[in-house]
Amino acid sequence: MRPLLAARGFAVPDRPGVRLRTLADVFAHAEAEGVTLRLDGTEVQVRRPKAHRAGRKAFMSGKKRLNTGKAVMISDEQGRELWLGAVRPGRMHDVTQIRTDGIEEQLHLHPNVQAEVDSGCQGLIRDYPDQVSGPPKEPDAQARAERAQLL
Repeated sequence: MRPLLAARGFAVPDRPGVRLRTLADVFAHAEAEGVTLRLDGTEVQVRRPKAHRAGRKAFMSGKKRLNTGKAVMISDEQGRELWLGAVRPGRMHDVTQIRTDGIEEQLHLHPNVQAEVDSGCQGLIRDYPDQVSGPPKEPDAQARAERAQLL
């Protein structure tokens, strides 16, 4: 089923007949149209893999404490889906999956593309400060304690 959906691609909002079939198509579209991309990892609960299966623990999500599959979704500014990455085991961190899917490479190849990410992708914000924006890094425990004393 997945190969059939991938071959069909994602429809481009407000552009009838245009479809984005690959990650490179998404970044080329964003660069040509000036679209700011939003990247986010999404988790879906899956059945627990069979006992004694290699990699069984990889499906255990540290965030949800459930067996999950995780995929990276790219959408436009209005939240309309443009691309969905491969589903991988839930233990994988968002930024690791972004790098594994080749999104970091596309950011390097398309320097005019702007992207927004959540706090799980601080590494991308650090590595591509002119392209990737996100929430500021949370202060460590000592800085929070010092700030609480000032208040």
